[in-house]
Amino acid sequence: MATRKTSSSTDAGGTGSLPDPMAALAGMQEAAAKSLQEMAQRMQGMDVTGTAALLLENSRKDMEAMVKASSLAREGLQSVVQRQTEMLKQSIEQWRDTLQSMPGQDMKGQLGKIDSMGRASFQQALEDIRELADLTARSQTEAFEIVRQRVNENVEQARQLLAQGMDAHKKR
Repeated sequence: MATRKTSSSTDAGGTGSLPDPMAALAGMQEAAAKSLQEMAQRMQGMDVTGTAALLLENSRKDMEAMVKASSLAREGLQSVVQRQTEMLKQSIEQWRDTLQSMPGQDMKGQLGKIDSMGRASFQQALEDIRELADLTARSQTEAFEIVRQRVNENVEQARQLLAQGMDAHKKR
């Protein structure tokens, strides 16, 4: 059975290597984080007061939350891919060990062993799918929670600004 390597495999024509999606994702995230950091540095040098300063600070916090959520999502995806790889290796090793232990046995016994192993492999695959779904759900929940908290902070801040505006209007 041939396995495919994501970082050094060649395409069908043998012309080059396939890109590693995790490395590409990490590169995009690093570029975005660098861009956001540069923007934040430029914003710090600006002389703004009042509402403009508040809006810039909110934007900075929004960007930080998105970078953090993106990082958590990437880490979660890496965990899922790593676990899938471990599961596949375990399955291949189990099948290999079973097939190596079969020579010299009677055919009926071998077929029974293969049938039993197939059933066990199917059950293990179902358990593995559940585990991967749980890993993915946890990762997405953590990333979503960061964004949700930031949205709640923005809503609360808007509510406070509106209340301040109403109070100032009443004083006139």
